Amino acid sequence: MDYTYINSESLLERAQQSIPLGSQTFSKSYTQYPLGVSPYFAEKADGSHLWDVDGNEYVDFINSLAAITLGYNDKDVIQAVKDQLEKGTIFSLSHKLEIEVAEKIIEMVPCAEMVRFGKNGSDATAGAIRVARAFTHRDHVAVCGYHGWQDWYIASTPRNLGVPKATCELTHTFTYNDLVSLEKILKSHECAAVILEPMNIQEPNPGFLESVKQLTHKYGALLIFDETVTGFRFSNGGAQELFGVTPDLATFGKGMANGYPISAVAGKQEYMKLMEEIFFSFTFGGETLSLAAALATLTKLQKKPVIEAMRAKGEILVYKLNALIKQYELCDLFAVSGNPVWSFFVLKESDEYDVWDMKTLYLQEMFASGILTLTTHNMSYAHTDEDIAKLMYAYDCFFSKVQSISNTNSVKDMLGCESLQPLFKVR
Repeated sequence: MDYTYINSESLLERAQQSIPLGSQTFSKSYTQYPLGVSPYFAEKADGSHLWDVDGNEYVDFINSLAAITLGYNDKDVIQAVKDQLEKGTIFSLSHKLEIEVAEKIIEMVPCAEMVRFGKNGSDATAGAIRVARAFTHRDHVAVCGYHGWQDWYIASTPRNLGVPKATCELTHTFTYNDLVSLEKILKSHECAAVILEPMNIQEPNPGFLESVKQLTHKYGALLIFDETVTGFRFSNGGAQELFGVTPDLATFGKGMANGYPISAVAGKQEYMKLMEEIFFSFTFGGETLSLAAALATLTKLQKKPVIEAMRAKGEILVYKLNALIKQYELCDLFAVSGNPVWSFFVLKESDEYDVWDMKTLYLQEMFASGILTLTTHNMSYAHTDEDIAKLMYAYDCFFSKVQSISNTNSVKDMLGCESLQPLFKVR
């Protein structure tokens, strides 16, 4: 396909005059999309497809950073929002939708006895940490995975510019599937909480999550599952339901409202009642359009085989992609990991090629083939067999190009842009 990005690049240049990075979201900026071969601005989306401002059409496997589970413009969600819009968006009093959505989450999520809402996943994780600190009267936190932009977490990453040193000293990172690394932290510091994504790129080893819970309680901390992505995606009750391990608190966001801005802290009543004492309050915490979208989304998850369909399509995707990698004899360079509803195309470190050059080539070729991805396959209920077939065709073309690389034809020679630069890694 002959995709051009003239309008996107023009808008990016304009945006950079008024918006740092030219985007409100780090993962949508030019740090993630190589300049010259990438779209930057969307015009519209429907189902599993997205169109950019240059009229290019893509099968979307980013799905708004996994915020879309049902597909863009889901008719049931849209109708619920339209109905509520005529009644009002925000009021001087609370609205019954707050109760209805809280009750729905309690009905679906194993750990949920009480619920409070925010707008972003970062709101929810910060709120859960505050609850844990209030309950335990401790300050330190053990973390694993990505938990948002706020000081308490981002202090543990190289992107901690502007975070007080004292805050940085309170957050400690452990390695997934490595109980020794967690216990070392718990022995060295009195932790208020252990917070982790119950799964991202790796499957939990047998007994890992159960042992994390045991260790956490042994050392007097609360266990928090960050289910911002896995919640309402891995199963209706989240990864905690799928793996049979119930945390003390859990956080949700992303797909709980199929793209509308809402998040939640949920957990056992004895901990959540502290929300009456700590300060966790938002003017738009009870905004009704997102609540209406959430109620419609969660209800549809219960009534339709949404996650089953996503998993089935995802399993086909993973199987076919693994077969292609083997067919092209590229197992030393690439792999597939994660859960079928949230799988990862893994670019391995290699002495032969720079991984950032290879990632840039990958994105260049995927975009040019009409596939929107950032090396993940975030499935939605709207994805079709034809979408999977188009993705496999794009991978086939990419692998063919990689196989043709030789000493005289390097990865850089195949790029129509500068390579992406290394960024901090959270998974």
